[in-house]
Amino acid sequence: MRDLYDRHHDGLFAFIRGRCGDEALAADVVQDAMLEVWRGAGRFAGGSSVRTWIFSIARNRLTDRFRKSARLTYVDAPIEQVDDGPGPEAAAMASHEAGRLRTCLDKLSEAHRTALRLAFYEDFTYEQIGEVEGVATGPIKTRIHHAKKLLLRCLGGR
Repeated sequence: MRDLYDRHHDGLFAFIRGRCGDEALAADVVQDAMLEVWRGAGRFAGGSSVRTWIFSIARNRLTDRFRKSARLTYVDAPIEQVDDGPGPEAAAMASHEAGRLRTCLDKLSEAHRTALRLAFYEDFTYEQIGEVEGVATGPIKTRIHHAKKLLLRCLGGR
């Protein structure tokens, strides 16, 4: 269980924090999800990857928390990356570009941001994203296609 936890914790925490915008809540949800994984391991049917199953459980735990608290706002901000670049000029340029990306991501719908996050930050396949989001693969492909077009338009002025 420790290996499973260590393997999935960081990506799972980033995913949940991106959806709720609250580090403390994200930590609690990850803990709840991993406890449920431990308790429900015997129910894992193998119909999806373990990673997809864990992310789905965590998404459901977060949804349960929102329902209980009647808190229905989602924030999907990109994770800040630390740049150990060659100097302050490169860091300033990277910061500016990250800010532009954040601004453009903020303009996307929650569904578009989540699909992009899972595809590009978590390396999920379309099928895995569909399983996590409870949506068929076709609409996921469409979401990602449209989200990329919207991002390119925003970033490139196209």
